[in-house]
Amino acid sequence: MSGFAMLCFLLVQTGVHGFGIFNGESLSHQVITERAILNVTVQVCRSLALSEGRDFPSLPQPFTPSAVAAVCGASKSSKSFIKTIQRIKKKNWQTDIKYALSARRHCDNEKLNEGKKLITDGLSIVKASNNKQNFVSATSSLGRLLHTLQDFYSHSNWVEIGNIFPNSNLIRANARVGNIAAKAKATCRTCNGDDCRNNILKDILENKILTSGYFSVNPFSKPSGKCSHGGFPDSTSVMEPKGGINKDTLESSHGHLHRQAANMATAATSQLLEDVRGAAGDREFLEMMGLFKGKPLCFVVDTTGSMGDDIAAVKTVTASIIDSKLGTQDEPSVYVLVPFSDPGFGPLVRTTDPEVFKTYINSLRASGGGDPPELSLSGLQLALTGAPPNSEIFVFTDAPAKDRHLRNPVIALIEQTKSVVNFMKTNAYGVRHQSPADGNQQQNHQMVIYDGQLYRDLAQTSGGQAVEVSKSQLLEAIDILTESTSSSLVTILQAVRNPGKAEIWTFSVDESVRNLTIYITGRNVDFMVIDPSGQCVVQGSSIISSQMVGNLQTVKLLTLVGVWKLRIESKNPYSLKVVGESSIDFLFDFIEESDGPFGGFDVIDNRPTAGSNVSLLVTLIGSEVATVTEVTLVESSSSGQVDGTVEAQGGGEYFVRFDRIPSVEFVVLVKGQNNNGISRASSGIFQRQSTTSLRASVLTVSVDDLDMVMEPGTSKSVPFTVMTAGEGGRFTIQATNDKGFTSSFPSSLSLDAGGRANATVNITAPANTPSGTVITLTIEAVAPGGADTNYAVLHLTVLPPVTDFTPPVCKLLSLKSKCSENCKQSTWELSVQVTDEVNGTGLDSVRLREGSGTLNINMAADNENVTLVSYVASCCSPDVELVAVDQVGNVEICSYSAASWLRL
Repeated sequence: MSGFAMLCFLLVQTGVHGFGIFNGESLSHQVITERAILNVTVQVCRSLALSEGRDFPSLPQPFTPSAVAAVCGASKSSKSFIKTIQRIKKKNWQTDIKYALSARRHCDNEKLNEGKKLITDGLSIVKASNNKQNFVSATSSLGRLLHTLQDFYSHSNWVEIGNIFPNSNLIRANARVGNIAAKAKATCRTCNGDDCRNNILKDILENKILTSGYFSVNPFSKPSGKCSHGGFPDSTSVMEPKGGINKDTLESSHGHLHRQAANMATAATSQLLEDVRGAAGDREFLEMMGLFKGKPLCFVVDTTGSMGDDIAAVKTVTASIIDSKLGTQDEPSVYVLVPFSDPGFGPLVRTTDPEVFKTYINSLRASGGGDPPELSLSGLQLALTGAPPNSEIFVFTDAPAKDRHLRNPVIALIEQTKSVVNFMKTNAYGVRHQSPADGNQQQNHQMVIYDGQLYRDLAQTSGGQAVEVSKSQLLEAIDILTESTSSSLVTILQAVRNPGKAEIWTFSVDESVRNLTIYITGRNVDFMVIDPSGQCVVQGSSIISSQMVGNLQTVKLLTLVGVWKLRIESKNPYSLKVVGESSIDFLFDFIEESDGPFGGFDVIDNRPTAGSNVSLLVTLIGSEVATVTEVTLVESSSSGQVDGTVEAQGGGEYFVRFDRIPSVEFVVLVKGQNNNGISRASSGIFQRQSTTSLRASVLTVSVDDLDMVMEPGTSKSVPFTVMTAGEGGRFTIQATNDKGFTSSFPSSLSLDAGGRANATVNITAPANTPSGTVITLTIEAVAPGGADTNYAVLHLTVLPPVTDFTPPVCKLLSLKSKCSENCKQSTWELSVQVTDEVNGTGLDSVRLREGSGTLNINMAADNENVTLVSYVASCCSPDVELVAVDQVGNVEICSYSAASWLRL
């Protein structure tokens, strides 16, 4: 069997304990999850359009992420939308791979109440994380709980006992799942050969008693008379009563009900997503799903005394960005600000309101300082954890880093988030004038030079620029870089050379590319551009504009389709980046063979293993006709590369095998054919490159990410394992978190060659930590000598015990209509009282979901627990839907209509 055939076999095998991962004609967890997400997202976008008086275009089935992003008016964010869907699906399937024998996570062994608790607890995490805009944590938790929810319909007899709607009690913490069979009650008989259609006992069906199949590799673990899950590798199915009741695939024991169960699971997933939507709000739901207009914009600003001119430039460019992009598809989706100095940094400010962001920026003041080093990496670490993935981050400073020990944790977060970090460094070769003349001028100068390289290293890893300019040049440099913050920006070519050398670079530009731009960062770097016709490019021909500010050179080119050349002559270090705007891009994940009980392949969440073969799952987005032909791992700082073997999987997905990984930093380069009505010539070739540089490691740091909840005021133990595929010795351990919370961990671990060791990080969240706060914990292992590192990144959610499970209550006070035959000249009005129960957490919000009228909300004068809602609308808009949410995310939908008045 070939390596690829073995992969397919193992992937199928990992799906034997659920709807599956890739199940051919059967409906998998992947399909169920994506269908539900797309269906609900379309409903959200339709609701928003109608509430704003806009037409919403019809969208033919089957929905695709790109098509849904387009009708939602966010086509440029289709990449982040697809990435979010992939994250949810990945966390879903990892439940099968990592926790195959956990009965409650699969609703096996009649652990239905336990499975329901996982669902409702997970739902609380999703809502609390959403409330704090911690969307990565929210969607990761969402993926995990959806697996258990979906397995309920495949592994229990909910369908067999005649239900045609989902069990809504699964997402209600204070409701019963149903009448679950007693432990001693028999539920099944042996199947008739391979026919298991009638193996559930008659009284179980007639009395609608819930059961689920037992699953184990131990055949004697099933109680007498109980149903089995069935199929390989469930050993209980060979014991009386033989057979099974799972509906995972068309070939399963109850495969005749597979599509019915899968459709029920899709409806249940949609129902849960609607509950999340209700608690979050429509726009917030779309933001959680990665659907927004423009790219997130984040500023990390040094606020010490010498930064007055820099802060003034930041204020000016902020106003320019907001004014130029407001109302366009490139308007930033969210604005993030993190100030830092010494000894403090933060707090992080995050808002979607541009005027609020202007206010925060304008409140910055330069003060204090003294010794040059500042907490720049602490500020950057907080920004990387608080901003959405794939953000554009700008760090402004004129000082070296005091917290250089955070270098590796920051690199780990860059690799995880794929955010681009640009350093805007002023005073690059001097020291601050405020520094006292204490005889340490030479030492400070050396520190500045050293940290110039540190900032360049971090920028290189992220695919950003390390710009060194004078304070008078800063505004011009910011203007250049912030021009290219479009969410549809793609990287065509990127490389670093240190030292520089004479070299000719080639890159292909396809017809989908717009706004082609070259960035070169370095001192005294000469270059020549040759267009696809072989002509040397000069100002006024294919060059639209060129600028040089400090160490940054920028060239904007006419977008001519074909192969370009760039000749660089320099012995000085430089970085090169070629970008453009295009819908065609790619996503990728490294995958490895799972060490779970049933094999299969799992996504690698950190660095792939050095010295071994590796596989890559590539997803091409933005074109229905483009195809991938080449995938290469290219060394970032040299010409070395490793070519992969590409196998198309359909649906824009490609499996790529490599026989080795580069031993140094590398990027992923994808080439292919854009068959958009043009000939298969050079003009149809596209190339795209990953922005973030990657590394391999012989180390592995692994954690169990199932229990990621912290109670405020208590200590949380996080067990982890460090393994090495190389030599042994004493490995340094470092654990950092973005909130600066108190933690303890061993400073080192001893490992034998090829060995492993276990340890624990203990971390405490203060008692006053708000619910929904997400703590990003990075656990790093460093090999002896410091040449090799790897890490694990966890997102811990702070959540107090939830005791309020009752939604708010709406009480209609009055509905008055003045409607006439001419609805445009008449109105109707509504008055509603909304309350939370006496022992509830209190009302958080009342929002308008459906209706184009005017909503007014006021607290009752004599009772703070009562909210009075009034609504006035045109009779042409006779229906209204109010969404009432309490402090812990319990949702009540209140619907009213004046339509009956119109029929009189």
